[in-house]
Amino acid sequence: MSSENGGTLTRKLIGIIGIVLTVGLIMANANSIYGLLSAVTSIGSSGVVSSANLGVYQESQCINTLSSINWGTISPGGTATYTVYVKNTGTVALTLTFTTGSWSPASASTYFTLTWSYTGSQINSNAVVPITFTLSLSQSVTGVSDFQFQITITGTQA
Repeated sequence: MSSENGGTLTRKLIGIIGIVLTVGLIMANANSIYGLLSAVTSIGSSGVVSSANLGVYQESQCINTLSSINWGTISPGGTATYTVYVKNTGTVALTLTFTTGSWSPASASTYFTLTWSYTGSQINSNAVVPITFTLSLSQSVTGVSDFQFQITITGTQA
């Protein structure tokens, strides 16, 4: 091989080696190069999860929760009333319903009628509504000397 061909071959090899080294350096520093070409930003976020919740209290200031009503002594054909304060402690407006259950003795449910003064109006979040329950006892009651039952108040999104 002539020296001229050897010089050309050497230059070609040096060129190929240079290209390989350049590509290698670019590949080795790809993360740094990418980092220089990108931008990152953070966006905060917040919100409120809708909830339906209520509390029943003894007084309009809603300090003492109510866990039981003592109706006292009711005569046959008589009534007893008790006012509770229902507060919407959730985040959505509610309408209310109530049911009774767990009567003791079981036969008492046939002689008593429970009604309330709530008219079905929407109760907004944090609003307090006084509700008077009236318990009426049938004139023809028999076999019941004392009684117990549960009142369940349900708030449903309006």
